[in-house]
Amino acid sequence: MTKSADRTPVDFWFDPLCPWAWISSRWLLEVEKVRRIRPSFHVMSLAYLNQDKDIPDEYRKMLESAWGPVRVAVAAAQVEGDEILLPLYNALGRRIHLEGRSIDRALVEESLQEVGLPVALADAMDSTDYDEDLKKSHHAGMDQVGEDVGTPVISVDGVAFFGPVVTPAPKGEAAGRLWDGVLMVAGTPGFFELKRTRDRDPDFS
Repeated sequence: MTKSADRTPVDFWFDPLCPWAWISSRWLLEVEKVRRIRPSFHVMSLAYLNQDKDIPDEYRKMLESAWGPVRVAVAAAQVEGDEILLPLYNALGRRIHLEGRSIDRALVEESLQEVGLPVALADAMDSTDYDEDLKKSHHAGMDQVGEDVGTPVISVDGVAFFGPVVTPAPKGEAAGRLWDGVLMVAGTPGFFELKRTRDRDPDFS
């Protein structure tokens, strides 16, 4: 049996724009070190999710830049397979969240170069050619949890849920304990929500 074959597959849907998804993805990578899971990363789109919703104008304006990275991610996966999504997400997310840069073509081209992909894939930012595949990826995750949530979405062993929304990302065994707890509540039939008001900004440490 291969090393990865005896690990539980875990699917994670992300939009590079979301800081909370970024933190949750860092947590999931920590969980991989202390629990026998095999994460796979997939694209969802906050811009697509919210395009017909009544949202503040400021948020809608921010979402205009969100189309580019997810389209490029879909294009990259078509070229290299889904395995490229985590490295590309790492490259995009570090620039967006840790360096605090605005999303533009330069940021996307640098991220593509970092993972060894042609910068010409940045053309996908302004193309609708990838939107059908983007929607398929989006719905593969979001249809499991409903349309009144965002990202991250995690699916494992037939159970899907939004979250966790946590900051900063727990490390080591603390990450594993959170994983155990999340699986316990998410796997409880009829369980839907556990929430409290956020009282701090995203912490990327």
